Amino acid sequence: MSEMNFEQMLEESLKTIHNGEIVEGTVIGVKEDEIILNIGYKADGIVTRSEYTNVPDADLTQMVNVGDQMEVKVLKVNDGDGQVSLSYKAIAAERGNEKLEAAFNEGTVITAPVVQVLNGGISAVFEESRIFIPASLVSDTYEKDLSKYAGQEISFRIIEFNPKRRRIIGDRKQLLIAEKEQKAKELLERIAVGDVIEGIVKNVTDFGAFVDLGGLDGLLHISEMSWGRVENPKKLFKSGEKLRVFIKDINDKRIALSLKFDETNPWLNAEEKYAVGNVVKGKIARMTDFGAFVELEPGVDALLHVSQISRAHVEKPSDVLKTGQEVEVKIIAFNPESKKISLSMKALEAPAEKEPAAKEDAETVYSDSEEKAVPAAEAAEETAEAAENVAEAVEEPAEAVETAEADTDNEPAEAAEENTETTEA
Repeated sequence: MSEMNFEQMLEESLKTIHNGEIVEGTVIGVKEDEIILNIGYKADGIVTRSEYTNVPDADLTQMVNVGDQMEVKVLKVNDGDGQVSLSYKAIAAERGNEKLEAAFNEGTVITAPVVQVLNGGISAVFEESRIFIPASLVSDTYEKDLSKYAGQEISFRIIEFNPKRRRIIGDRKQLLIAEKEQKAKELLERIAVGDVIEGIVKNVTDFGAFVDLGGLDGLLHISEMSWGRVENPKKLFKSGEKLRVFIKDINDKRIALSLKFDETNPWLNAEEKYAVGNVVKGKIARMTDFGAFVELEPGVDALLHVSQISRAHVEKPSDVLKTGQEVEVKIIAFNPESKKISLSMKALEAPAEKEPAAKEDAETVYSDSEEKAVPAAEAAEETAEAAENVAEAVEEPAEAVETAEADTDNEPAEAAEENTETTEA
C-alpha cells in the first residue's frame, strides 16, 4: 500500500465539518482561558472563554475537566491557525432561550446567578442566555448600590422576550411584593395587641425606628423607646439589630410597637420610693422660669419650684442650677393619679441662726422702748397739765356759784330796808 493511499484512507476515516454544524467532542486539554477538544476532525477544536461562558474572567480549569464530553457549534472550520473555532455558549444559549421563552409565556419563575452589575441594573445568566434586570425592578425598595447582588443567585420573571434584538428583561420586584403580601397576611393572622415579638431594626430616623417583623414593618416611636427621655434614637439602635418588642396597636397594616413593658414601669413602686419626706437624688433634666424638672430615674420627673430652691431669693433656676447637675432634694408632695411629684432643696438647708436674730430683736425692742419713752413722758406731762386745767375749770364755776348765792342773800335784805323807809315816810 502506497503512502498516498494511506493518507487518503486517513482523510476518509475523518469526518468533514461545516460552519454552523453541531458536533460532539472530548476535552483533551484545559487552560484558564480555553478548552481543547477532539472532535474527530483532522484538526483540534478550540473553545475560548468568551465562547464557553458569559461569566467574566471565569477560570475554565475550575469548570471543565479532561475527558468531559461536550456538544459544540462550529464557528469556523479554520480559524487561521489551522484549528477549528468552536462555541459551547451558542448551543447553551439557544437551549436556554427556548426555556426562557416558555417561562415568559407561562409566567414561571427563573433562578439564575448575577454575573455583572451595571450602571442601570444587573445582568444574570441562565444557561448562557443573558437576562437584564433594570435597577427599578431589582427590589421593591430603592437601592442605590447594587454591588451586593454580584455573584448571588436570584429569582425573577421574564417580562420581555426578544432574542433577535438580544432583549430579554427580567423582573424581581413583583416577586418580592407578592412574597411580602403573603407574609404580611400570615403575620396579621397570628399576632395581636399585647403580643411580644422579635424583629430586626430596618431603619432609624429622628422620630423612631422601623422594625421588620417578617412581612410588615412596625414603628417603634421615640416616645415608646424608653420610660425615660430619648434625645436621639440613632444613638440607641442600629440597622440590623435584633429587638424584642411588644405590639401596642394594630391599625390595618400599621403596627405600633413599644419597649415600655409594664413590669419595668418606674411608677409601679414610685409611691413608696418617693413618699413625702423622703430625701433622694436626681439630675436636672431641664429648666423653665418657674422651676427645674429633676429626673429621679428614667421615666420619673419631678418639679423643683423656684421658690423651693433656696431660702435665699432666687430669680431664675438657671442662676443657681445647671442642666445635668446632680441635686439632693426632699419630697414635699406626691400625686399618684396625676403622676406629679414636688421637690424642695430649701427644706434641706439649715435654718438661720437664732441668737443673732434674738439680739437684733432685743435691740430693736429696746430702741423702740427708748423711742416710745419720751413721747410717753410728754404725754404724762400733758395729762397732768390737762388735769390742772380741769381743776381750775372746776374751781371757776364754784366761785361763780358762791358769788351768785351771796348776791341772792343780799337782795331780800335791801328790799326789806327799802320797804321800812317807805312806811316811815
